[in-house]
Amino acid sequence: MNMQVLLIGGFDIARTLAASLLKRKYQVTAVHPDYDCCRQLADIKGLQVIHGDGSKPFILEEAGARRTDIAIALTDSDADNLVICELCKKRFGVTKTVSVIKNAENTAFFRQMGVDAVVCATNTITGIIEQLAFVHDMTALVPVGDGRVSIAEVAVPEGAPAANKKLWEISLPREVIVGCILRKDQTLIPRGDTRILAGDSLVLLSSAHQETDAIRALTGR
Repeated sequence: MNMQVLLIGGFDIARTLAASLLKRKYQVTAVHPDYDCCRQLADIKGLQVIHGDGSKPFILEEAGARRTDIAIALTDSDADNLVICELCKKRFGVTKTVSVIKNAENTAFFRQMGVDAVVCATNTITGIIEQLAFVHDMTALVPVGDGRVSIAEVAVPEGAPAANKKLWEISLPREVIVGCILRKDQTLIPRGDTRILAGDSLVLLSSAHQETDAIRALTGR
C-alpha cells in the first residue's frame, strides 16, 4: 500500500507538495480552512481535499489521520502547527510529523515536543549561505545520522583535476565514496573504471567532515 501523507494548511506550498507527492504515487490528503482554496486544491487530480480547521481533532479524523504515515503542518501559525503535530502523533498515532515554522527560535522547542522534522525558512537560508561561504562548489549538503554522515552534490567543471579521469585515478579521502553520477538526463552508479566527465555532478557520501578535501580533489579548488 502506498504511503499516505496529510497536508494541513499552507495553500501555495500544499499545492506544490501535493502535485509532487502524487507524481511519486503517494496517497495525499489536504486540509484547508478556506473554501475557495479547497476548490482550487480539488483541481489537482488524485488529491483528496477536506474543508476545515486542521487543528481540530474531528477534522483530522475526517481527513484520515489514523491511516496517515506522515503529517505535514503548513499553516501560518507556529502555535497551530505544534498543536496539529501533537494531535497527529499522540491522538492519532501518526508515525512522522513535519512542521513549518516562522520563528527560528521555536525550532528546539518543537523538536523537544516530539515533532520529527522542523523546517524554518530563516534557518534554511542561513545554512545555505554558510555552505556557500564555506565551499562554493558544493551545491547540496544533507547531514544524516546526527551529522555523522553527509550527502553532498559536487559539480565537476571544465579543467578540473577529476575531469576525464577514471574514478580509481582520483585520490579521494578514505571516508568519501561516490554514490552516483548525474550526467545530463542519466543517473549512473559508478565503478572504479567509470570515467568522470566535465559537467558531471557527483553525489558523495562522506563521514568525518571530509567534504572539503573531496571537493579539492575533484575540482582543484
